[in-house]
Amino acid sequence: MQDDSSPERSKLHSAAELAREFSLTTQGLCFYEEKGLIAPARVGKTRVYGYRERARLLLIQKLRRLGFSIDAIRDYLNLYRSDASGAVQYRVGLEKIASRIRDLEEKRRDIDEALAGLRALELEAQERLSRALAEAPRTAAERSRSR
Repeated sequence: MQDDSSPERSKLHSAAELAREFSLTTQGLCFYEEKGLIAPARVGKTRVYGYRERARLLLIQKLRRLGFSIDAIRDYLNLYRSDASGAVQYRVGLEKIASRIRDLEEKRRDIDEALAGLRALELEAQERLSRALAEAPRTAAERSRSR
């Protein structure tokens, strides 16, 4: 376990460094700050990001990839401040995760149904095309005889 005085925890990052590390723009970092997700320190007018903001950015990006909204992420991060043990945050997090799993499973069912329907249509279209191509020479021969 690292203590708060470890070199990694005390290292400060510029907006450009953190943006590069997280494949963001500096405007993206400002957006997260405006939304209350991160709170960089200031050295003069320069924003600097410490261990806490870096850890929060890791979590923010992970939750965004999993489909959580900015508001849901902010609510989750704000719970950490209200409960030092983290128990409330973890409990709410588990509820949100379970809800997201249900949403994604429902979407997967919808996608599976749509794919099955499309595959059936594709098969039917292929069969009709094959029949049409097989009848085409006969139809052409019948036309040439009637001339």
